[in-house]
Amino acid sequence: MMPLAFMNIGGQELILILLIILVLFGARKLPELARGMGQAIKEFQKAKDEFSDELHTAGKTDVAASTDVRPAGSTLPATIPRIENAAGDSVVRPTPTETVEPGSKV
Repeated sequence: MMPLAFMNIGGQELILILLIILVLFGARKLPELARGMGQAIKEFQKAKDEFSDELHTAGKTDVAASTDVRPAGSTLPATIPRIENAAGDSVVRPTPTETVEPGSKV
């Protein structure tokens, strides 16, 4: 893990960094660089806020959708019909009243 000592930038270090940037890019490019950096930060904040809003709205719709769950034994019709022993179904299931011993063949 990297130490957090590099985050403690003092006044002298900051002036030295700005001086190096001035030498590298020149006085005419600094306003353009600052403007571009400001726009990039603004776009990043906008994207972060949109992502956060999307998470909050998704959480609210999930909660609303989960309240639509029906209790067991509900009298409402099922949304998917249940088909037992359909054509081509090779598994023979016992009737609900029939008892089956484990290991016996039906």
